Order: sequence, then C-alpha cells, then structure tokens
Amino acid sequence: MEIAMTFIEHYGYVAVILLLALGIIGIPVPDETLMLFVGYLASVKILGFCPSIIFSFLGSVIGMSISYFIGNKIGYKVVEKYGKWIGLTPKRYEKVKNWFAKYGVWSVLISYFIPGVRHAAGYISGITKMTLRKYFMFCCIGALIWSTLFISIGYFVGDKLS
Repeated sequence: MEIAMTFIEHYGYVAVILLLALGIIGIPVPDETLMLFVGYLASVKILGFCPSIIFSFLGSVIGMSISYFIGNKIGYKVVEKYGKWIGLTPKRYEKVKNWFAKYGVWSVLISYFIPGVRHAAGYISGITKMTLRKYFMFCCIGALIWSTLFISIGYFVGDKLS
C-alpha cells in the first residue's frame, strides 16, 4: 500500500485512475483503502475533493469496462475449458447465467461494496452477455456512489485529524 500511496503523491490523479482500474481488473490493490487515502489527501489540500471523485469514478469505470470486455470476448472460452477445475460445471454455469440474467444489473451495482465480488462482476457480466448499455449504466451509478462515499469518509476523517 505504501507504494500506491507514494505513487499517488507523485503522480496525482493519473495514479488514482491507473491504480483503481488495475485494482478492479484484479491486480491486488486495496481499493477501499486507496479511496480513503485519496479522501485524506483532499482534506489536506494535496488533491481536490471534486476532482478526486471524478478521477476515481473514471478509474473505476475504466477497470469495470476492461473486465467486462475481457469477460465478453474470452471469458466463456476460459470457463468452458477450465471451469471444471474451480467447480463451474456446465450445469452450474447455466444456473449462474440464469441468476445473473434475473439479478445481474443489481449485482453490478451492489458489487462495488463487496470486495472480491466487485472484481468478478465485470467479468461475469461480460461472460453472460449482459447488454453493454445496461451494464454501463449500473456500472456508472455504482462507481459514482462508491467513489463519493469512500472519498468523503477519507475526507471527513482526515479533516478531523488535521
């Protein structure tokens, strides 16, 4: 985490976008902690509050979009070939697909608040061929709420500590 913090201190908003996108794709970046730190940096005037939310939102949406497109283009082939190794049989895949068709858009929205699930939601949305328009709409809503919430917490807690 120290490397990520130093990266943000040196490269600012570009680092926020890059780290969040990589974290959401699945690279081990502690997204929530990162967002709290960005909020803290905004509270001590190193970063701006509104730009922090905007760039965090962009990083999140970029990461979710990349994972959706990876899932959409190659995900099913990977599931078909290697799914049995993780217990994802064709029968289970059909259950997941049907469940996701029914509740998937809400899963995308809620997944932002569940570490681990957030990282899988984009891939599963792509694999199950959720429409891009529907996915993107709920992805953006979730990203905006999530970014605003965690940056605000970091900002207000940081403001109390300063």
